[in-house]
Amino acid sequence: MEAGPSHNLAGYVPRPGLSIPLITVLDSEERIVEAEQRALVRFTVQDGAGADVLFAAGTTGEWDRMDNPRRQEVSRIVLDECRRCAPREHPVEVWFGITAHTRRETVENLVFALEHRADAAVVAPLSIRDLDGPAEFVERELGGVFERAGRAIPVFLYDNSEIHAPGQALHLHTRDVKRMSQLDYVRGIKVTANKSVLGNYTRAASNFKLAHEFAIYAGNPLLIFDLFAPAEGVAGLARRYWNRYLTQHSLPYGIVAGPANPMPREWQRAWQVCRAQNADLMERYRSVLEGFRDACSFTRASGVYQPAIACFKAALAELGVLSSDAVARGTPSLSEAERREFARRFNELRARSAETLEPGWTSQTASPAPRTVTHHHG
Repeated sequence: MEAGPSHNLAGYVPRPGLSIPLITVLDSEERIVEAEQRALVRFTVQDGAGADVLFAAGTTGEWDRMDNPRRQEVSRIVLDECRRCAPREHPVEVWFGITAHTRRETVENLVFALEHRADAAVVAPLSIRDLDGPAEFVERELGGVFERAGRAIPVFLYDNSEIHAPGQALHLHTRDVKRMSQLDYVRGIKVTANKSVLGNYTRAASNFKLAHEFAIYAGNPLLIFDLFAPAEGVAGLARRYWNRYLTQHSLPYGIVAGPANPMPREWQRAWQVCRAQNADLMERYRSVLEGFRDACSFTRASGVYQPAIACFKAALAELGVLSSDAVARGTPSLSEAERREFARRFNELRARSAETLEPGWTSQTASPAPRTVTHHHG
């Protein structure tokens, strides 16, 4: 596989930091509520203290429950509103999720992303039902779009075993990722998996970077509290050694955090303090963010039930960002009793966050006064 022409991507560097895979705001008839989708964009940007990247029409955005016109519609809305509201001193990128159930629609979505000048496109090859080989598709069909247009945008791969199509492998083979990484327009991968699977990619990262920078983003964002933990005591040293062995000293370039939909400032600051290895602040943010994960967990007869997307939408409704917390048909939902219980848990967590976290790092539903962003170093 050859890298091909540059398509004007020379010098491009992937955006590090916090990527928020936005929920898609739907009404009871599964139509996109544009005004509230725009309100969500403004909320997650947080005047520059929230997202570094907004990712539209991804798994958290229920791409697999929508038809292609709605996938494109939500991406267009997110891009337009982000261009309006993101501050110049902290530009926010918008990445279009282009994955569809068929190769044809996926290609159509890349054309749409290119025409609308999205900052990047994200594709989950193993979620496409009629795909024969991921590397061949990304080179020939996606690359063909760029050849015909005479220009390109960065493409990021997406590996998530929970959304693979029937008959497809659970994870991309490392050899295929290595091949695709040599294409000029493929600039990174989002990996939603445990630490061992993430380590398969980070250990091979030096090979991926032969042609250009290739970024690896952790789709299981709570891993950062483990991966960046400072080496303190015997147990800390052992954990650090094991983490470095798993990742071959290559830590994630950023995180893709679905729970950041209702908590963008908290996750942005968590990323910062983990990078700085500030043990005290890491523990404070870990406690709050794990608390939100626990608030999304319920017990049903079949066992543990975690309707994450429904909880993200319910939290945003509790904050007043949305009035509609409807989920698409087929997305795990909350019963009325679970919805009431979640509201109680979330509001208690918000109160605890205000007491536990640093001033200014609890997400605001209205634009706060400008503030100086500082970084703590451990």
